[in-house]
Amino acid sequence: MATFAENRKVYFDYEILEKFEAGLVLSGAEVKSIRSGRMNLAGSYVRFIGGGLQLVGAAVAPYQPKNQPPDYDQSRSRKLLVKKSEIRYLTGKIQERGLTLVPLRVYNKGRRIKIEIGLARGKKQYDKRASIAQKETQRKIERAIKKEM
Repeated sequence: MATFAENRKVYFDYEILEKFEAGLVLSGAEVKSIRSGRMNLAGSYVRFIGGGLQLVGAAVAPYQPKNQPPDYDQSRSRKLLVKKSEIRYLTGKIQERGLTLVPLRVYNKGRRIKIEIGLARGKKQYDKRASIAQKETQRKIERAIKKEM
């Protein structure tokens, strides 16, 4: 299972409460472009549009820029394929204050391209500082262990 794109900043900005797997509706050229690692999830998010989930703001670069249709929009919103029961569950959760859906990573499962989305709560500034301090202490511990060996 290869990971094609990952949104690392999400883990710093949000506290991930639950993770879900969804399929992506893509064109053939977009699939080829994603498989070659030309997708960017930075600044993207998931919204409810028309009774379904849509990935908004994710950029998929053209596979062959000179052979791409003139009306190709690399940052168009893409439909996510999720079970109805999950959509109902997520609809209720999103209506709670402070919860949002964010894309975490894009990967393949067999021949299909899947996206992992997370139900997240935004971190406050002091939570971000605490996570930075925790990472720093972990690095110091690892350096000390490595130095002893």
